[in-house]
Amino acid sequence: MPVTDGERSGLLHALTAVPDPRDPRGVRYPLTPLLAVAVCAVMAGASSFAAITDWLHDLDTQAQRRLGFTAGVPVGSTVWRLLTRLDDTLLGTVLAGWLSARTPAQVTTPRRYRTVIAIDGKSLRGSRTGDGRTVHLLSALDTTTGIVIAQVTVDTKSNEITSFAPLLDAVEQVLGSLTGVLFIADALHTQTRHADEVTARGAHLLVQVKANQPTLFKQLKGLPWARVPVGDRTRDRGHGRRETRTVKAVTVATPGGIAFPYAQQAVCITRTRIVAGRTSRETAYLTVSLPAGEALPRDLQSWIRRHWYIENKVHHVRDVTFREDLHQARTGTGPAVLATLRNTAIGWHRTTGATNIARATRQANRRSHDLITAVTSSYPTTQ
Repeated sequence: MPVTDGERSGLLHALTAVPDPRDPRGVRYPLTPLLAVAVCAVMAGASSFAAITDWLHDLDTQAQRRLGFTAGVPVGSTVWRLLTRLDDTLLGTVLAGWLSARTPAQVTTPRRYRTVIAIDGKSLRGSRTGDGRTVHLLSALDTTTGIVIAQVTVDTKSNEITSFAPLLDAVEQVLGSLTGVLFIADALHTQTRHADEVTARGAHLLVQVKANQPTLFKQLKGLPWARVPVGDRTRDRGHGRRETRTVKAVTVATPGGIAFPYAQQAVCITRTRIVAGRTSRETAYLTVSLPAGEALPRDLQSWIRRHWYIENKVHHVRDVTFREDLHQARTGTGPAVLATLRNTAIGWHRTTGATNIARATRQANRRSHDLITAVTSSYPTTQ
């Protein structure tokens, strides 16, 4: 049955938007079932091309038919050749849109709610070639839903800076609009051009400032922080340490302000840690393009800590649960496609309430029919 605008589409319907890179002559297995198997297999814990094929072959005939295989199943080389030729950015956009459409809306106070996207890069160590180069990916995580909204491959002859604008394009394609969205990035992306790109799309930027921007860093460090009151303070205890984090913020959007475009506030965070009786203190400086009325110190405290989500809840899980750095895929877009499938699997399990992704993948593997039913079903958006 066709899926109308009033329904959330199933996986098989969503994947029809992915173009087939193969020559139409001699195609035996349709693209959509092959992609659906790859998505489901990784959700069930598959960590390689061979594991994806094994998962398909282990399914009973009924499950294979439900995924679209009515005349046998492909061998491993067929799956490998297809997945290494796909457009990984487009596949990620399609899957992120499918996940986002099926995620329940957040019940929040509109005035205090803001979509926060964390940006960070990751190198796939197992993809290292003879010349020492590795595939490097730049990702954007919706810190509220746990879904990787977009991911782009960084040019091997460049760095993350040149991939920032394409990543914004991919995020905008999924969300539809970037108006009001807050992007958080590390010091590498404290670039004037990035601030221009984000502001031109109606979004905002929160970035850390380090020595790679010496003039700006000196200006922020030289502000009279001793006279600025503490706006927010949090205390955490765990893993044998105690940590206190204080946030100070001051408005700088005045004539003769700091040397970074569109910056409305300068932020100073002091982290004091006590481990085994030893005290250490670290100070970090940031800028944000939101005025004080829209970004209170307690908001800044929360948003800055969310930047770690992409490292702790995505990259770490891909390494530990899916053994990403041990997988030595190098051909074509294969490494990036597998990373996209892992992002989708993690996002799916997060949106279904899982807190332990390893346990969730084991459960999905044991209940393959339930997994296929969940991802292929379409239902009204009012449900």
